[in-house]
Amino acid sequence: MSKLNITDKVLGSSYTVGTFVIQNRLAIHPMEGRDSYEDGSPGELAIRRYTRLAEGGAGLIWYEAVAISETCRGSVRQQYIHEGNIDAFSKLLTQMREIALRETGIVPVIILQATHNGRYTKENGVPAPVIARHNPIFEADNPLPPERIITDDELKQWEERFAEAAKLARLAGFDGIDIKACHGYLISELLASYTRPGIYGGSYENRTRFLRNCFDAVRAVSPKEFIVTTRMNIYDGYPYPYGFGMKKDGGVEPDLSEPVELLKELNLELLNITMGNPYYNSYVNRPVDDDGVERQRVLTKQVKEAIPETAVVATGLSFLREKAPAAAAEYIESGVGTAIGFGRLAFAYPYFARDMLEDKFDAKQVCTACGLCSVLMRSGLSPGCVVRDEVYKKIYKENIKK
Repeated sequence: MSKLNITDKVLGSSYTVGTFVIQNRLAIHPMEGRDSYEDGSPGELAIRRYTRLAEGGAGLIWYEAVAISETCRGSVRQQYIHEGNIDAFSKLLTQMREIALRETGIVPVIILQATHNGRYTKENGVPAPVIARHNPIFEADNPLPPERIITDDELKQWEERFAEAAKLARLAGFDGIDIKACHGYLISELLASYTRPGIYGGSYENRTRFLRNCFDAVRAVSPKEFIVTTRMNIYDGYPYPYGFGMKKDGGVEPDLSEPVELLKELNLELLNITMGNPYYNSYVNRPVDDDGVERQRVLTKQVKEAIPETAVVATGLSFLREKAPAAAAEYIESGVGTAIGFGRLAFAYPYFARDMLEDKFDAKQVCTACGLCSVLMRSGLSPGCVVRDEVYKKIYKENIKK
């Protein structure tokens, strides 16, 4: 495949989502920075990161997981949105769009990922899990107290809270909202709550009720031009009855019948596909070998073929390093996805999109898949690329590698 074909004819082509024309096929995945100010607004490192990403030239920026309440944050440094910090988010979005237009000639579409951290919730830095049901895969011989299981009445209240978050996101200037349904957080866990009693567990209808209700609530308060989407796990990678998108034989083979049925019901204009759980099987959502990349490719294409009218953001190509541009173009041409999102690569190489499109992609700046960004995050620090970025290299040396 020629460079001209990669850039001008494939990755540089536009596509439409609702009323938006997204100006190229490259996207930034939501990568949580744990770098907010105390009030939940973007901190200095977050502002640095997002202005660099805006300058980087991707047509779609999927803003990181932002808690919809202070009470459901995953860390004391996770951003959360509320009436008191809308202006801070708005200021950052304005900066991003101005920089992008000036440096690249495009204005990216920016989606807020709204989340309830569920099992991974912390209060003042102390674990305070909110679970949909017990899961021995994570709890092993130490099951959480029954009072940690969120009640049906509480879930009904959170449905409305997602609608409030959508209002705030729109006021701040985001182009859309992602109702996060991946990686083992609350909604993701509900989708696989086969063992939960009541109206939010057991049957397919019940397990998907919360997400469907959230979509209904958000759409009811959003204008047509506001994108309502989700980043969804189509395959959890751990056995039934605890994993979504799994065969019911106790193994880890995928069965995408339920994810596809749900996505057809949601009737999305835009979808971001992911898999696995970073706390359990991170190699599934962040491939570390060719087999992992191929799993992402095959399953994503199956979903895309089932919902051809939906613009699908595919993932899993950071591991391919210098081969990523050609692989991304092949994904588009062969119908795996509408656009290709990058997460770890964006930490290491924030200008990757611009350089891919200008045939200047630098193999010396790619993600090495070393996992040190995750080491920073799990140590309670702000994650970034320890290998390529001097700011995070210093954080790592001062706090971990002493």
